[in-house]
Parts: sequence; structure tokens; C-alpha cells
Amino acid sequence: MSWDFLNNKTILITGGTGSFGQKCVRTLLEKTDAKKIIIFSRDELKQMHMQNDLSDPGIRLRFFIGDVRDTERLKMAFRGVDYVIHAAALKQVPALEYNPLEAIKTNIIGTQNVIEAALECGVKRLVFVSTDKAANPANLYGATKLCAERLIISSNSYSGDNGTLFAAVRYGNVFGSRGSLVKIIEEQRISGEVTLTHEEMTRFWITLDEGVGLVLMALEKTKGGEIFIPKIPSMRVKDFIQVLAPECQLKIVGIRPGEKLHEILITPEEARHTKEYDGYYVILPEYDWWTQQEHFIDGKSLEEGFVLDSHKNKQQLDAEELKRLLRTL
Repeated sequence: MSWDFLNNKTILITGGTGSFGQKCVRTLLEKTDAKKIIIFSRDELKQMHMQNDLSDPGIRLRFFIGDVRDTERLKMAFRGVDYVIHAAALKQVPALEYNPLEAIKTNIIGTQNVIEAALECGVKRLVFVSTDKAANPANLYGATKLCAERLIISSNSYSGDNGTLFAAVRYGNVFGSRGSLVKIIEEQRISGEVTLTHEEMTRFWITLDEGVGLVLMALEKTKGGEIFIPKIPSMRVKDFIQVLAPECQLKIVGIRPGEKLHEILITPEEARHTKEYDGYYVILPEYDWWTQQEHFIDGKSLEEGFVLDSHKNKQQLDAEELKRLLRTL
């Protein structure tokens, strides 16, 4: 993939000190000629660690302390920015069930603040990083991400002919990210026992590199209003654990509140206006303002009743492929 479109551009990443943000920044530094890369986040300690960890930040990196709840701070940060990647969010499902208003303030209202700042500051393109939990959500986190997706997509109606193009990406569990299953298993295996909620539970899996690649592809290809979905494999959580901790006993603890047995990336309703490409799908808007259909005529329409869920996904991850992926972390 060529990322020449990023040459001499200024890119800002909200939540830039998270797992995705750190990988994205490294990719931009190593593989693009971006003019400036701005990390926008609220944790100055993480920013300091990130700045120290980068071997050669040069003069292209900027660190901006701020919260997506603060519209004025966002507007100040967005001045002169060409592209925004909106990855800031509260994500821990159990914590958000007990602190629902905090999730709403950051994930929903914070996203609206990002949209308003992008429109006012003349940002050219913005890509929102969503999750499979936004499709038919079963918990508050998924519901806030669904709301944020809808805000992002509908915001294209306010852009005008030459305004900001807004799009989203949606993907599943990320190997090795902060708080991921890999990290939890590593911590639990010390005791010789790993917890499992249900023996048949399945999840989608993606690497950080693949996630970054999807976001940058969406940033390049968007015409405003799409949700980009990667073609990624699924695997039973039980099998996943047995590869990482084969010596451990499994303790079945039952499905937790707000947790699904299987996740969904494309619902049957969305499939009716989705196009398929070699490595990804594109969910197209259904709004009257969207007039970019001619850009997706080469995509394949999906059959009636199609659903992309982790249980029936044709791409299944086997033990050997999982071991190969883990060696790359």
C-alpha cells in the first residue's frame, strides 16, 4: 500500500498514547513523509514515556495535552491539521457499566466535540476507530460506540462540497493491545489457572499493524460516510487460551453482564448496503445526502441475509497461525 497521500500532511491522533496510537505513530514516522504528527491525549505521563520510547522523534512529533470532552482545547489542537484519527475512548466494559455517564461524556459527547472542532478548523478527513461491539450492542460500551459511529457518518451532511470527510473503521479484538486477552492470560497463567466465560465463545482477531493499515486505507479511500470492515479471522476463546497457556487449567466462570457469546462486524441490515472487496468490506450510507455511489460500483454486493459474525466467519484462525502471529508481537 502506498501512503504518498500523507506526504507533507499534518495528522492528529486523539488517544494517541494508547496501543493503537503508539503503533500508528511509529508507522507514520517510519513509512511516510508526513510533515507533522500530533498526539492528543490527557495523560502527560504516558506522553512522556512515549516520547522517551521513540528512538528518533525528530521535529515532526508534537504532544498536546487535552481531553476530547473539551471542545475549545480540541479546536486549538486542530488548527492547521489535515487529517484526524479519532481513537480516544473509554473502553473497559465492566467499568463502564458502573460508570455509564462517564462513558457517554467521552465516547459520545467527546466524539461530537471532535466533529465540531474538525468542521470549524477545516480538517480535510477524519476517521473514527470503532469496534465490533458497536454492531447490535449488548453493553454500554458498544452502545456508545454505535452512537459515535452514527454521529460520525451523519456529520457528512454538514460538511458541504469541500468540507471534512468523515468515515469509520470497525474491527475486533487486537492482539497484544493494552488490556487485551493476551495480556490477561499472561497474568493469569502464573497461578496455573485461566478463567473462561463460555467454552463456545468466539471472537474476531486482528493485529495492531492490520488495524493501523485499515485506518490509513480508510483515510485515503473515504468519500465521506463509509464504515470500513476488515476481513479478519475468528477463533474460539477456549482454543486461543489453550495455545497461549496449554499447561493451565480452565475455570468456567459464566458469561458476564453485557458480554456476547459471539461478536458481529456486519449485521444483516447493514449487509444490504455493503460492498465487498478483496481484503475488506465497505458499509455505505443510506442517507439522501450521500451521492458517492459511483465510487463503489466495482465492489461486490452481498447476498440476502449475509451476516459477518465470529461464529460463522469463513476465516477461522488455527493454532499454528495463531502461534505465528504471536511470535510477531
